Amino acid sequence: MEIFNYDDVPVLETTGGKLKGYFYKGEYIFKGVPYAYADRFRMPEKMTWEGVKDATSYGFVCPLMAQDTPSAELMVPHRYWPQDEHCQNLNIWTKTLDSDSKLPVIVWLHGGGYFAGSSIEQAAYDGYNMCMEGDVVAVSVNHRLNILGYLDLSPFGEKYKNSGNAGHADLVAALQWIHDNIHLFGGDPDNVTIFGQSGGGMKAADLMQIEAADGLFHKALIMSGVSNASLMPSCTGNGRKIVEALLKELGLSGNEVEKLETIPYYELVNAYTKVSPAVAMRGGYIGGGPLVNEYYKGNPLDYGFREHAFEIPLMVGSVFGEFSFAPAEYDKTQLTEEQIKAIVSAVYGEHTDEMIRVFKETYPGKNATDLLSVDRVMRQPSKEIAKLHAAGKKAGTYLYDFTLEFPIHHNKIAWHCSDIPFFFHNTELVEVCQIPEVGERLESQMFGSFMTFAKSGRPQSDKLPVWEAVTEDKEPTMIFDRECELRYNFDDELYKKIDSILPPFNLMAMMSEDNTIQH
Repeated sequence: MEIFNYDDVPVLETTGGKLKGYFYKGEYIFKGVPYAYADRFRMPEKMTWEGVKDATSYGFVCPLMAQDTPSAELMVPHRYWPQDEHCQNLNIWTKTLDSDSKLPVIVWLHGGGYFAGSSIEQAAYDGYNMCMEGDVVAVSVNHRLNILGYLDLSPFGEKYKNSGNAGHADLVAALQWIHDNIHLFGGDPDNVTIFGQSGGGMKAADLMQIEAADGLFHKALIMSGVSNASLMPSCTGNGRKIVEALLKELGLSGNEVEKLETIPYYELVNAYTKVSPAVAMRGGYIGGGPLVNEYYKGNPLDYGFREHAFEIPLMVGSVFGEFSFAPAEYDKTQLTEEQIKAIVSAVYGEHTDEMIRVFKETYPGKNATDLLSVDRVMRQPSKEIAKLHAAGKKAGTYLYDFTLEFPIHHNKIAWHCSDIPFFFHNTELVEVCQIPEVGERLESQMFGSFMTFAKSGRPQSDKLPVWEAVTEDKEPTMIFDRECELRYNFDDELYKKIDSILPPFNLMAMMSEDNTIQH
């Protein structure tokens, strides 16, 4: 019988006020814990409350600019939740409330770019199993997104200073709250690992570029979240033009900027959506991501790492198929060699034989039609950032490539988000991960290496080959698949060939053509 307890769970005295969670199945769980408060376009401030706050319900998540359409739920099952601008809250799973326990702390930064998502959006984001199986304190964070988190109004008054980074300032405030309070939940404030996937991975890299976050986390895992200029150009400049366009669209004068603080959110969204394309076409700033300034030093691939970032052990990786969500029009397992060649030749033409040869050398055992799904978004920038970080020679840098095939759409190759359940130890929550004799074993390998990394800064596991760090001369990549292996610079030639034949990859064009998954 699983034990539930609420009445006997002690009240905790945090820096914000008194807090009461609940106990279930061996863990203390606290949901919707406020870590800060902020008015629209303002920096987060310390949040305090009177009395005892009941922390047994998830808090509001940030409003979305457009309603999600549920799709591909077998591949990435979702949870949706009430939205509100005051969404600065976090969730905690811990085995103990002993302040002397000093358990490693793992902080999840959700995906969805800088505009969508939440700390509980995917079923696999649940922190229970990570805490239970990893003997760590698991934390997930909500923060401001889209125009609430990343629209610069600083030209219009000192009170809007750094509003272009409000969403990231929320994350720093969350890490500060964790630093000040996590000991109450058995956590070690001096051993905090941040990790995130997609937009969450970008946020992890971004936090390495923010001085205000120094000392608040000590290791980082970036999952399918290294962007370069072709994917998401850095936000530079200021918000004068976009805000002036917003004011005009809303029928407001230049001295009525303060009214933007109280206009209903979706009215503001509609106006922004209408005017921002024209500003962007003229090369102007429109927000949508963190603003490069004295607070945020910019994407490391564009601006280089800050010196402190080299001191942070880093895991970084991607998945084989990333944005190849659509099901194939054929069953690759039933194709003849001639049919395979015909399918590949539709893309590679006269280069077909050469590309099939290089692909088979790069990914032995994979079907040659999988060549058409090879990721051109995340793997190369992940390799670049790993090499850049390794050049600092102060902390280990570790690369992985998740190449598992799943029992859907005739052995579909790994897609964006498909590695999340394995790192969370949550494959039991995602039906498609139920692969006999494979799913649980790979989960144990991936989760175990991540937990070891969180504890020691090195992702080792007695169930994996020795995982060597990246150096300036050598690029070891741990292949996560039915059989895991460490390979060196194994896909350099493949990408060199692809890039010499195909035009530069355009993610925005692909997403406009394809019914891609909401995450």
